[in-house]
Amino acid sequence: MIEEIRIGSLGVIDSSVLELGPGLTVITGETGAGKTMIVTALGLLLGGRADSGAVRTGARTARVEGTVLSGAVPGLDGAVDEAGGEVEEGRVVLARTVSAEGRSRAFVGGASLPVSRLAEIAAPLVAVHGQSDQHRLLQPRAQREALDRFAGDPVATALTRYRELHAALRATERELDDVTSHARDRAQEADLLRFGLGEVEAVDPQPGEDSDLAAEEARLGHADTLRLAAETARSALSGDGDQPDAVGAVAAARTALEGVREHDAEAAALADRVAELSYLLADLGADVSAYASAVDTDPARLAHVSDRRAALTALTRKYGETVDEVLAWQQRSAERLLALDGTDERIEELRAERDRVHADLSAVASQLTTARTAAAQVLGAAVTEELADLAMPHARVEVVVTEREELGASGRDEVELRLAANVGADARPLHKGASGGELSRVMLALEVTLAATGTVPTFVFDEVDAGVGGAAAVEVGRRLARLARSAQVLVVTHLPQVAAFADRHVVVAKTDDGSVTSSGLTLLDDAARERELSRMMAGLSGSDTALAHARELLDTAQPARAGG
Repeated sequence: MIEEIRIGSLGVIDSSVLELGPGLTVITGETGAGKTMIVTALGLLLGGRADSGAVRTGARTARVEGTVLSGAVPGLDGAVDEAGGEVEEGRVVLARTVSAEGRSRAFVGGASLPVSRLAEIAAPLVAVHGQSDQHRLLQPRAQREALDRFAGDPVATALTRYRELHAALRATERELDDVTSHARDRAQEADLLRFGLGEVEAVDPQPGEDSDLAAEEARLGHADTLRLAAETARSALSGDGDQPDAVGAVAAARTALEGVREHDAEAAALADRVAELSYLLADLGADVSAYASAVDTDPARLAHVSDRRAALTALTRKYGETVDEVLAWQQRSAERLLALDGTDERIEELRAERDRVHADLSAVASQLTTARTAAAQVLGAAVTEELADLAMPHARVEVVVTEREELGASGRDEVELRLAANVGADARPLHKGASGGELSRVMLALEVTLAATGTVPTFVFDEVDAGVGGAAAVEVGRRLARLARSAQVLVVTHLPQVAAFADRHVVVAKTDDGSVTSSGLTLLDDAARERELSRMMAGLSGSDTALAHARELLDTAQPARAGG
């Protein structure tokens, strides 16, 4: 429930506070006083489109704040907390600012957030019904949505399942279309993959083979140079015949130091180090000699290695920088080829899946039609009953559900509201068979009927009583008062018959200082209320006759206000 709305610099309203309570609150005022700004302010709080033209002339920013009691809306506290806002003592403050340049900001519980997020959080709080809804409800889609909302769980459950299946069917059809329409491309891709895989399989590369062969080719190509270097090193280490060598020189040094070992510890340590060096030289000489003997000078092996490297290079030019990358490509391509070769099987699978989902979808569509048809009869009877109390005792409303062949996003049903205004008349579509006043009453009856099935705590009606007068206007007020027993109802009206049924009556008063017009909101006491009703009826707030009529109207509405 909305506890309070604060408005600043919005339209003709300079600064006003609208205190609301449970039950029915009506807002009245002279034409141009700014009644519609109340609905505009609510629209901003609900995340509606911001219009810089609504900012008061001379002001930089318009601001709207609303204090909401969160307990009446399940999940609201959690949504506010998730958005980073705070709930204080069971109250949440929603706020919206609009600059004269068109910039808009939104706040929930003190936290700034995108306007779209404000709209999501505020959506369960208020249902707004205005004259624009009359035009909206003339559209087939809106009429179907209205019926679905009235039907409740039987349609909602089937509709959720239907939309899941509909999405699955569309996804399957898209994949099937992709597979079949690109069959030629897939065949060409498969041929290229087979050719490439054949090339790789013919060479049969091994992991790391390109690096190993490169090293081997370098050794084979410089075998003579490597052997000569190894022989020279061996001769320098071990010597040949009478040639001096490193091993012999170190042996002589060791003998000399061993001769004086016993005379000096340092000489003994040096002798040990020379001994270790002699062992190392001996081992090194043996290794160099073995290396010299092992150097391969086989020209046939060199030719083979060169040819093998050329074959591997041909692969790496096409399928990867290295042999390992070529092998990775081979694995990926084999898997892709397997998928491509299974195209025919996949087409059959998709066709079978499409047929299965389509059959399930048709079955759920039939369930939807059955549920909607049952709800349509109840809704038509309920609206017809409401019209009888709105000075249309002979009118009949029919809600007609017609099945199409096509399975649309919400089923195969077309829903149409039809009106027979008089006894014996054929029911015709609303946009063809209803006058302006009749249409207003039908829409109000429909909205009241739908509102009674809703879960939102607050309903706002913006002059939906246009085109209604006399006894019908009294019944409009009675209907709204009855709705207000279970919900908070806010009504902007120009009819005294409706205003008389209110629990709280707020008037939008306009003042003019000669340059700028401003409006304020005033909660009326009983005497002021009589004067406002007399003004609304006769345009003369001080007329004794008008005041008497106003008192009579208030007396007529008293039982409804008291819950009778």
